[in-house]
Amino acid sequence: MKFFLDTANIQEIKDAALTGLIDGVTTNPSLVAKEGKSFTEMLKEICTIVDGPISAEVVATDYEGMLKEAKPLAAIHPNITIKVPLTMDGLRACKTLTSQGTKVNVTLCFSPAQALLAAKVNATFISPFIGRLDDVGENGMKLIEDIRTIYDNYGFETQILAASIRHPMHVVDSAMAGADVGTMPYSVFKMLAQHPLTDRGLEKFLADWKKAKA
Repeated sequence: MKFFLDTANIQEIKDAALTGLIDGVTTNPSLVAKEGKSFTEMLKEICTIVDGPISAEVVATDYEGMLKEAKPLAAIHPNITIKVPLTMDGLRACKTLTSQGTKVNVTLCFSPAQALLAAKVNATFISPFIGRLDDVGENGMKLIEDIRTIYDNYGFETQILAASIRHPMHVVDSAMAGADVGTMPYSVFKMLAQHPLTDRGLEKFLADWKKAKA
């Protein structure tokens, strides 16, 4: 499973990249707004830190507007992946962009039917929002499983990018369900390495070592 960081914070990206575990980055208008920086300059800097897909989302909701916004974003760096919403205009834009060789992440997916449409227009990534489904009493992980089944049935190459990840078990369950990618906040990424028994074991090893050296 590939790990993407879901943030626009440069320091978080730098810190996570130092581990060698980050394969890409996803951003969205909400994350970018928190940073108060130029979107273009921010993307350029991220591309110098992480050598992998960097999702840049358009804010236009119509087909022509999406294409107009996508062109300068895609020109920033070969790793830029244009993020479009899962609407009919977004799917149409995805088809056009992928036919031109641009990578596309279709976002805000909440059903298997939507994921099927994204695969049919050759989306590079489909982003099912598991946390948001859980929030409204639906089973977000079941969506990952259903998409995996559909894509495997037909040999679709669209990668399943588990999004709206809220905690480490979302990452583990997504991996078990066959998601290709998990994108997560930096806080969740750090939690993946944490376990109280690891901490206790390390404390005991260090205490025993001090005794041995005494």
